[in-house]
Amino acid sequence: MMSALFREKGTALRIDILREPEVESFIETHSDILDSTFAQEEMSDEMRANLQRSDYIFSGFKTFHEVGEAFYSLLDEDGKKKPFNQFLNDVKKIDQTYNERYLRAEYNFVSASADMAARWEQFSKDEDEYYLQYRTANDGAVRPEHAALHDVTLPASDSFWDSYYPPNGWNCRCTVVQVLRYMHEPTPHNEAMQRGAKALANDKKGMFNFNPGKQQKTFPDYNPYTISKCKGCTKANLKLFAGDPDNPLCQECGLIRICADENAFYADIELGKRLLISSRADLKDLEQNIQTARKLLTAFPNSSMEIRRHYKDGRKNPEYTIDGIVADRKGIEGYKGITTGFRSSLGQGCKAVIFDLDQHMGEKPLPTRKLARKLYGRKDDFITGRMERCYIVHRGKAILITKDDYAHGGKDDSLEWLEGLLG
Repeated sequence: MMSALFREKGTALRIDILREPEVESFIETHSDILDSTFAQEEMSDEMRANLQRSDYIFSGFKTFHEVGEAFYSLLDEDGKKKPFNQFLNDVKKIDQTYNERYLRAEYNFVSASADMAARWEQFSKDEDEYYLQYRTANDGAVRPEHAALHDVTLPASDSFWDSYYPPNGWNCRCTVVQVLRYMHEPTPHNEAMQRGAKALANDKKGMFNFNPGKQQKTFPDYNPYTISKCKGCTKANLKLFAGDPDNPLCQECGLIRICADENAFYADIELGKRLLISSRADLKDLEQNIQTARKLLTAFPNSSMEIRRHYKDGRKNPEYTIDGIVADRKGIEGYKGITTGFRSSLGQGCKAVIFDLDQHMGEKPLPTRKLARKLYGRKDDFITGRMERCYIVHRGKAILITKDDYAHGGKDDSLEWLEGLLG
């Protein structure tokens, strides 16, 4: 990202630097790190998509702050541009601050927000039978101000939860649980609000007055990288250019939200959310990629796939993610394409490769013995873990080859096994 910043020629930082490939890649990587905190959380697809979008927007604001701070290190005391290595060395402290110290706290906050958002979805289903009860970790490390909220008990519909639902601060460990209504008396609303105000008395800016489950966001609109006016900005909630078009922060907000939507996925018309398609997938091969994905998912009903975003700047472009594994599709014209297909996929960082024989070999007799030999020649890729899956698509059907398919005795037995799969 600093190499992109080093290319800047003006005296002011361009907001459009967020569109530079290195900067976009940085934002996506940062967002992916935050997303990883709730990869295993059970929640609706809508909630997950909205939390991921919130992570992306937050990462975009943070990245622009980081680049903006580094921008002032481009020039030396005489106003001349520093050599790149000197500039890079000078901004290492910024890197440590933003991407180690800050990120650790942000990571923990997203983990807590996503957990509480997932809980809120469940709470909303059982509202008639249960109250919600605020709980601290109830140990010596609990902040006194948060201890004031311990055991507050109210229905999910009470407005108290709009402002004082956890997390209520950086590294907050508080949670909310369901308790049976007939076994607990609710806390008077006014008393609960007074205790809430006391708990967040040190939050002078009101940053933590939000409910991640109701708002479906990991971070509030007002956070360390935005301003207080962002909290009540209705245009941001409508996904339009926010606030004042002459305000640089609002311009930044608009661009980040456009980028976030460009990184969105939509569900396939036939398979629904089992096949998600990037809004920026490669249109040239999209139809073929969709057809191949449908064949795979029909053959493997427990799998799910994404057709990935396509980059036009020289970055590697594997077509798919299958069950979280990056995969590339190869429309080979003969059995010799197996070797080059494996090499190309490995070079793109893939752990899976798909050989779509229907694209060029659909009507041709399938040379199963020769294909089996070429596949056996890739045995070491599976044994060493460089490759995890190989899919073969032919005449509307699909098979999967894994490490286990090379464990059938000697070479002849494995070849016979592979040939049988292909047949």
